[in-house]
Amino acid sequence: MPNYEKLTENLTRRGYTVRRFPTARQAADYLDSVIDQTSVAFGGSVTLDQLDLYPRLSAHNRCLWHWKGDDRMDGMQTEVYLSSVNGLAETGELINIDGAGNRVASTLFGHKRVYFVVGANKIAPDYDAALWRARNIAAPKNAQRLKRKTPCAVKGDRCYDCSSPERICRELVVLWNKPMGVDTMEIVLIDQDLGM
Repeated sequence: MPNYEKLTENLTRRGYTVRRFPTARQAADYLDSVIDQTSVAFGGSVTLDQLDLYPRLSAHNRCLWHWKGDDRMDGMQTEVYLSSVNGLAETGELINIDGAGNRVASTLFGHKRVYFVVGANKIAPDYDAALWRARNIAAPKNAQRLKRKTPCAVKGDRCYDCSSPERICRELVVLWNKPMGVDTMEIVLIDQDLGM
């Protein structure tokens, strides 16, 4: 069980707003209520897909998601950006690994509001454990989901730091503090396992 008190304290100290919900449904209801009449881009995220946020938010916002056929570059121009993380340390670091870089870039710059939606399974005790999780749990599962021909996808057990042309781990971004220039950056914690 994650130490939510320690995590919330450390995230708040680093400039983030933290919200916690017992269920994915309650988190989705919250996001649906605070994101209204604006433009929203979705980062590639199984967690967001599991929350079924795209159709809900599309009913009263202009939503863009490359998983739904929209251009990745169009998503760079929205007011709100939604994503998740591959690892979240109780010490306060957010870790993401990406292939094209559009998802990690959008968490750093260009949007007024950024929301990270994070299931309990992505929380680790410290930076090293969160980085290990991102590389050795999330990355192989995502490579398998995308049907990549990489050692981690074939074996499904860990990162092999491969040089495969189908490698999806090409960028690593660590957020130590809320970036300057982003008005709101919220971490939405959910007491359920979600995503990869």
